Amino acid sequence: QPPRRLLSVAKRDGKFFAPWLPWCLLRSSFIPIVILIALPFAALAANGLSKPVTDFTKAEKGEKFPGGAGSHSKTLNRNAFLQPSANMRFERRLDFSVGQGFFKRLWVSAPASTQAADGLGPLYNARACSRCHIRNGRGQPPEGSGTRGRSLILRLSIPPQNDAHRRLLDQRRISVVPEPTYGHQFQDIAIQGHAAEGQLKIEYKETTVELADGDVVKLRQPQYSVSEPAYGVLHDETLYSPRIAPQMIGLGLLEAIDEAAILAQADPDDRDGDGISGKANEVWSHEYQRVMLGRFGWKAGSPTLNEQSQSAFVGDMGISTPLHPHGAGDCTTRQTACLQALHGNSPQFENLEAPAEVVDAVVFYVRNLAVPVRRNADSPEVLAGKKLFYESGCIACHTPKYMTRTLDKHAEQSSQLIWPYTDMLLHDMGEGLADGRPEGLADGREWRTPPLWGVGLIPVVNGHRYYLHDGRARNLLEAVLWHGGEAEASRLAVVKMPRSQREQLIRFLESL
Repeated sequence: QPPRRLLSVAKRDGKFFAPWLPWCLLRSSFIPIVILIALPFAALAANGLSKPVTDFTKAEKGEKFPGGAGSHSKTLNRNAFLQPSANMRFERRLDFSVGQGFFKRLWVSAPASTQAADGLGPLYNARACSRCHIRNGRGQPPEGSGTRGRSLILRLSIPPQNDAHRRLLDQRRISVVPEPTYGHQFQDIAIQGHAAEGQLKIEYKETTVELADGDVVKLRQPQYSVSEPAYGVLHDETLYSPRIAPQMIGLGLLEAIDEAAILAQADPDDRDGDGISGKANEVWSHEYQRVMLGRFGWKAGSPTLNEQSQSAFVGDMGISTPLHPHGAGDCTTRQTACLQALHGNSPQFENLEAPAEVVDAVVFYVRNLAVPVRRNADSPEVLAGKKLFYESGCIACHTPKYMTRTLDKHAEQSSQLIWPYTDMLLHDMGEGLADGRPEGLADGREWRTPPLWGVGLIPVVNGHRYYLHDGRARNLLEAVLWHGGEAEASRLAVVKMPRSQREQLIRFLESL
């Protein structure tokens, strides 16, 4: 039967209005349909198809559906990253929409006429999750020095200063030592009556790479600093790490990958001698009160989507949450006016600004952002590019596929064959991409392998082609040419390719 609110609309003179009949039939048959869709993916994994392919003459079975049965096939326009898991039961779609509403909510400073949306800041980077994660896609750097960061933030820390710092780091109770005045994150906006922490300054130095066929590619090397610091000079040893807002699709599926499958790929001492020494980050979980595998963030600094989301609430918007109940956000003891400012913690909302119900709704939304279906997976040009991607050694870090765990609570992500192209591990990417800032077990040259699904749709969703952790690359070829360290051999393979092969490689990446 339709829900009651639809039932009243569907009845006319005591009879069901005919147009509702197809909906009723679909509604009553929805679960069997989902099972029929999901079974082929489970069968594919059972047949060992999660292993890398060696036949590049045709697309692999299931390759068109990188998010398994949850992959969506809606029109691939600027809304391509806004869709829910395609295998989601009808009644859970409302939960998804509620979470989307909170994700887009514009927070305001306290006190406000409604306590449900106040508590912004006092210092912050954005008023809503969606202000950084624009259409759930990839952020972009400022267009020029002194321009506000938009969807780029600057993480701050200092080296350990004493035995207490070193002990906490060794125990994984903290991943970094925050800058003593400006905290974990530089915040370039403030509510009325308070001063923003300053302005992010970026300067670019251009370098060139000459390819084997004579083509020349210009790369831009950014340098980051802070101008007009409003609360005093920063620590002499301050470490900076710029971070672009990453795309949001498929995060629930990444969380559903078995930890053992990730750790099985780790080879921190490069015992097999292949030059790839991926390692796992180990971080403290405030949620579970123990050390866990880091999965999310550019350096795998968060173990779960819940913790990643709550960290963003407090760090990006200054909104208190169950794991971070302090109403002043990232303000430090040296920012007294910020600590004394009115906040939005209220008894009717668990003495928080974003209570558990709000956080849970946002996490559900984030967990279920669907991966779009592949485009042109069986195109000869794409298949040729795929072969080059494999032969160049790119899959040593960008692991093509996994089978997710069987889950009771998160049915949409349960037992899915997925194609994220990441090993979820940390890798030395060379001096060119180094930020010099350790985070947990990640040193200043290491980054987590980002998933590649959806990378070809960034120009469609966000209207730009900025890539890598800080958006320095202005196209996919530049992104590849910035790879160094463990990826140096793969980079050199691309440098040696003739233009026709490079174009095939890019075509493959654009199809993901």
